[in-house]
Amino acid sequence: MKTLNELFAEFEKTGRLTLRIKVIPKSVENAIVGFLDEETLKIRVAATPEKGKANAELKKFLAGEFGVPRENVTILSGAADSLKLIRLEK
Repeated sequence: MKTLNELFAEFEKTGRLTLRIKVIPKSVENAIVGFLDEETLKIRVAATPEKGKANAELKKFLAGEFGVPRENVTILSGAADSLKLIRLEK
């Protein structure tokens, strides 16, 4: 299982990262909680899951964490689901 530091290092090295994420909306704050299993990262977002608000908040949060523009965070699948596949690019 990879650690968060290994994910950040992989992104710095390759400039691209695909993540499987379980999103927990309506949380107190935006935060990376940890891993659910070997492949799924659990992230809390403060936004509600209506009209794309949670997705927008997730993209903004990940962009800030990885130091990329929001446009470089793409939801590949799961836009209407709590389990998502996300691509980050430099």
